[in-house]
Amino acid sequence: MTDYYALIPAAGHGSRMGDPTPKQYLELLGRPLIHYAIARLCGCPQIKRVYVVLAADDEYWQQYDWSAFAPKLMPLFCGGAERFESVRNGLTAINAEVDANDWVLVHDAARPGLGDAALTRLIEEGGVDDVGGLLAVPLADTLKRADAANRVAATEPRAGLWQAQTPQMFRHAQLLEALTRSAGQMPTDEAQAIESMGLKPRLVLGDSRNFKVTWPQDMELAALMLGDGER
Repeated sequence: MTDYYALIPAAGHGSRMGDPTPKQYLELLGRPLIHYAIARLCGCPQIKRVYVVLAADDEYWQQYDWSAFAPKLMPLFCGGAERFESVRNGLTAINAEVDANDWVLVHDAARPGLGDAALTRLIEEGGVDDVGGLLAVPLADTLKRADAANRVAATEPRAGLWQAQTPQMFRHAQLLEALTRSAGQMPTDEAQAIESMGLKPRLVLGDSRNFKVTWPQDMELAALMLGDGER
């Protein structure tokens, strides 16, 4: 039997938001943005523990009451300068607690819209795959390639293209090895690191509501989506 763990890299700042407060701590419906990712993962019965990878000098985490998620939630103050470094450092920090073949679900702190159905699909479909998998949605919009003057250089075919989401779920030891090997390439997500080893992760159908908060207007959209209810 293998266990399931979750890891949330949250050591970055989110400079595109244009706010001095790190993005994961911006207020969304009276709670820090990261609360919604933590609540969803901690509420999943299959997940044994949820680790949050924070910057070593994080000044915000202790300002909030996380006791509702104890003892399942554990902060790790070992974040790196880049996202992949935070994930790699977090995987290294939990070596003694997680077996090599256990599954680790890496989820963005800035995706408050992860739903139970998509999370269950990932665990059920990814958990029987030899490689693992990630949530993703087929591209629906027409894609334009720009030239140096920001004019359309070409229209790109979208057939077979998917937009990657998180969580992305892989075996602990294999993901740690992949991130270590591909460090020079600075992979932008865990799947890219796994792909660099010649492996093909499974695409599991996600949900458009599981978007990543990146720009200030995304907070307004997230608030409308979540409404007044608890997620």
